[in-house]
Amino acid sequence: MATESPAPPPPPAQPIDAGSQALADALHSSFGIVKFVMLLLFLAFLFSGFFTVGPREQAILLRFGKPQGEGDKVLLGPGIHFGLPYPIDEVVKIPITEVQEVRSRTHWFFQTPVQEAQGEIPFAGPTLNPEQDGYALTGDGNILHTKAILRYRIEDPVRCVFNFSSGADQAYGLTGLSNAVLNVLDNALVYAAAHRSVDQALFERTAFQDAVQRRVNQLVLTEKLGIAVEQCVVETRQPRQLDTAFANVTTAGQQSRQALTEALTYRDKKINEAIGEAAARRNAAQAERNDMIAKIEGDAKTFQEVLPRYRANPELFRQQRLTETLGRAIAGVDYKMYLPTSPDGKPLELRLLLNRGPVKSKTETPHP
Repeated sequence: MATESPAPPPPPAQPIDAGSQALADALHSSFGIVKFVMLLLFLAFLFSGFFTVGPREQAILLRFGKPQGEGDKVLLGPGIHFGLPYPIDEVVKIPITEVQEVRSRTHWFFQTPVQEAQGEIPFAGPTLNPEQDGYALTGDGNILHTKAILRYRIEDPVRCVFNFSSGADQAYGLTGLSNAVLNVLDNALVYAAAHRSVDQALFERTAFQDAVQRRVNQLVLTEKLGIAVEQCVVETRQPRQLDTAFANVTTAGQQSRQALTEALTYRDKKINEAIGEAAARRNAAQAERNDMIAKIEGDAKTFQEVLPRYRANPELFRQQRLTETLGRAIAGVDYKMYLPTSPDGKPLELRLLLNRGPVKSKTETPHP
C-alpha cells in the first residue's frame, strides 16, 4: 500500500525591493487624488446647473431642445433656478424690459462707422454705384436714400424665441427675431416711399416717418412678431450727386419766403394805415355831421324865434335884417359912402366911372 507523500513547503516569499514599494505607494496616492479630483469635477458639473435670472429678464429652460412647462409656467422669473448641466438642459434668457434696436441701411449709401458717427458724407461719384448706394423708389418715379432706427420691446417672449429661431445654427435666441424685425423695417421704408412723391419724402419728413411707423405696426400685428414698437427714427436725403441742385433750390426757397414775408409785412402796414385813415375820416365826418346838425338846430331855433316878428310886420322885419346884413358886410371896409335920402323919397342914383388900367403891348420894341 502506497503512502501519500507530504506536500512540498511553499516557496519562501520574495522580498519587495524599495523601488517597487515606492512606485506602489505613489500609484495608490495618485489614484486617491484622481478620485478626489473626479469628485470635485462631478460636484462642479452638478452645481453648474444653477443659474440666475436678472430683474429685467425672463428665461426659458430647454431640456434636449424642448421647453419645460406649459403656458406661463414656461417662463422663469428673476431669481436663482436650477437645471441640469449643458448639454442636457439649456437656458435662454430674454431681456423683456430692455429696449432692442435694429438699424436699416439697405436703402442708404455706404458709410464707414467713423463717417456715420461724425456725420460725414463720402465723396459722390458721377452716378450711383449699385454695389454701395442703396436707394428706394418714390411714387412719382424718383429715387432717394432712406435709413431708419427701430427701437422695440419684447412682449411675447415664448413666440419671439421659438417662432424665429431657425437660424444657421438652429439655436434658440433673439437673432431670428431681430432679422424678422429688420425685414419688416425695410419693407415699411419701401412701402412709405412708394406711396409718396419725392418732395413729400424729403420735405415732409415727420409725415414720412409716421407712415413708416404705421406700416411697421401693421406688419408686426400681421406677422405676430410679439413686440411693441417704442420709437422709429427715419432719415431721408437726396442722392449726393444732386446736392448742389438741392442747395440752389433751398436758397431760392429761402429768398422766396423772405420776399413773401416782406410783402405780407408791407400789406399789413398798408392795411393798418388804411384802417387808421378810415377811422380818422369817419371821426371827422361824424364831427362835421354833429356841427352841421347843431347849426341847423340853432338856425331852426332862431327861425322859430324871429318868425312871430316877421309875421307881425314883414316889411319892417326885412328892413331890419337888411340893415343888419349891410352893417356886417361893410364893417371891415376902409372907405364908406353914405347916400342921403332924397327929399321926395326916391332912391338916389350913384354912378362910378372907373378907368381901365394901362394896356400893355404884347411885344415891347427894344430900345436902340
